[in-house]
Amino acid sequence: MNERAPLRLGTRRSLMAMSQSGLVADALSQRTGHAVELVGVTTEGDVSRALLAQIGGTGVFVNALRDRLLSGEVDFAVHSLKDLPTTPPEGIALAATPRRDDPRDALCGPAKLADLPRGARIGTGSPRRVAQLRALRPDLEIVPIRGNADTRLRKVSSGELDAVVLAYAGLRRIGRLDEVAEVFEPDQMLPAPGQGALALECRADRADLRELLAAVDDPATRTAVTAERTVLAVLEAGCSAPVGAYAAEVEQKLHLTASVVAHDGSRQIRLSASGSPERAEELGRELAARLLDRGADQVMGERDIEPR
Repeated sequence: MNERAPLRLGTRRSLMAMSQSGLVADALSQRTGHAVELVGVTTEGDVSRALLAQIGGTGVFVNALRDRLLSGEVDFAVHSLKDLPTTPPEGIALAATPRRDDPRDALCGPAKLADLPRGARIGTGSPRRVAQLRALRPDLEIVPIRGNADTRLRKVSSGELDAVVLAYAGLRRIGRLDEVAEVFEPDQMLPAPGQGALALECRADRADLRELLAAVDDPATRTAVTAERTVLAVLEAGCSAPVGAYAAEVEQKLHLTASVVAHDGSRQIRLSASGSPERAEELGRELAARLLDRGADQVMGERDIEPR
């Protein structure tokens, strides 16, 4: 590796992606002394206005960056971990998961969820959030939306929507926490697997780079998200499935909770498990198997008879 040349970090061009990639670049430079330059990449998910489930799921934000990695145009890429498909890509390694930010979801609007008027219009593009919002407030009108955080927040300030639900970590990264009316605790709304965490990928054959990027890896974060994403993988679910999962290490034990919620919010299967952090993947597999035993696949397949 040429130590004089800056490392080229591939990132989506959105404000949130550039902000979080800048944080990674700064941390990596501080810990290794390597200069890092950001290389903006436009992905299919950035240019399409269709809902994620209609254009191929979370991979639409990831594939263009991975193509740049494999071609050698960038040295490594930073993703929101919840955007990564659970199937390992050929020729690419997950080199680091920096320390996780707050994984919770946040309601942005004039009031808390309980104080919004009956029939309030809430915007979100996430089936997981749709299902859990309907479970909390069946009277709500859920409006599917796409676009970056600023675009979504403007729909509230303009009066088009009463509120939107976004990831708290993302709002913090772009300095928009003043928009938050309520932060949902995991017992109200389970986050997406990997939410609040970032993923650094590089080519699998770059052992020198993998060693360098490991300088910003956080083992506790990697353990937690491994358990969460294993649940998702075993359920064979993606962004179009209303699956939530959250794991955290407390007193040397990993506590994992996962849920599957019907799209209309009428049914929910929610289970928890605990074990050694060293068994993160096994714990995820066991919990997913229990969810399936309870009928998780049927619940995930239930959809509204009519659009709501």
